[in-house]
Amino acid sequence: MRGWTAGFALLLTPLLSGEDKLTLEDRVELVRGLASEYATVKQLLPRSKKPLPFEAEGTYDKQIWQAAAREFGPAGRVGDLVQISKVIIEDDRLLLQINGGWKGGRKWYQGIQIAGGVGGTGRTTPVSTSDANAPGGTSIEVLFHKPLEAMKASDVKKILAPVLDFEKHSATALYAESLPPEVQKAIQSKKVIEGMDREQVLLAMGHPQHKSRETKDGIEVEDWVYGQPPGKITFVTFNSSKVIKVKEEYAGLGTEVAEPKVPR
Repeated sequence: MRGWTAGFALLLTPLLSGEDKLTLEDRVELVRGLASEYATVKQLLPRSKKPLPFEAEGTYDKQIWQAAAREFGPAGRVGDLVQISKVIIEDDRLLLQINGGWKGGRKWYQGIQIAGGVGGTGRTTPVSTSDANAPGGTSIEVLFHKPLEAMKASDVKKILAPVLDFEKHSATALYAESLPPEVQKAIQSKKVIEGMDREQVLLAMGHPQHKSRETKDGIEVEDWVYGQPPGKITFVTFNSSKVIKVKEEYAGLGTEVAEPKVPR
């Protein structure tokens, strides 16, 4: 019995020593506060056999992440909901398993369909009925490059804020936050500026009342028309997917305004 007690105390010594400022209570809080937490993806989250490196200052090597995405595909796209499935605390880093890690997430056979159907109908039948858009699994390694100091789960969530949103913002809000400042300002003001794409115009103005397409000087353009008389009419002209011209006119308002009647 005494030997078992001595061994248990020896196991806890690295956790409670002065060299490691992260206390046992801190470790318990980190695991409880992060494990099973859901977050919305803000930047493309790649699948990766090796943990994706992420600096404690809130930065990461985009080239490494992009290379992993090209090789293994996405674990989560912008707007996807992912879950921290496991938390591992090491001397100078935190390892966060996302959606079960490399072997978790969507299975390879979930995207396969069997063609032909019954009785030669030509219909396709999915091998799995699971959600085909379910994100895959991966891991993120938060690097501190020094012995871990006292911290809370909320601190780690702030560190990961550039890539994961734990506040459950909508996918539309996350997309808008990633746009250039001038485009964000235009969307907030419900205006359209040249250079916007269709999705950005929809965020700013909604769906148009009318669309038309024609070829001018050999260039195919598409006009979106907002508003109706009497009032302001906004014409948004696209070439390909980009806005090349914005024109506003006032229709049906007339040029004369009657003088107000004097009450008797």
